Amino acid sequence: MFLIYSPSFTGVPDVRHLTFESLCLGRSSQSIAAGLLRFWVSLNFKKNSEFMGITVFFLDEKVNSVIHGFIPVGRANHYRPSLKAGSVVKVVCFEVATQKSFVLRLLLKHVQDN
Repeated sequence: MFLIYSPSFTGVPDVRHLTFESLCLGRSSQSIAAGLLRFWVSLNFKKNSEFMGITVFFLDEKVNSVIHGFIPVGRANHYRPSLKAGSVVKVVCFEVATQKSFVLRLLLKHVQDN
């Protein structure tokens, strides 16, 4: 996944942003522009509070919906310094999966600031 910080949802050339409701399951070249609402560390309390990764909530203002994202432990240190609650991000190169509801699973180890 790429997180690219952008001042607005519009004006990014050559990128077609999807709304959350139009995302397809699996890996693809989909991209979304969303607000990063909140993020927190996820721990496994059954395994002595083992660090599992970072949980994030993204907001799609176009359809007023929220989607859950997860950054696994192997990618967490890479993304953690760039996470800023309240920022607007362009998210590309991710996997859409179902776990009771839709979740974005981050795939690549790259973050770019605009």
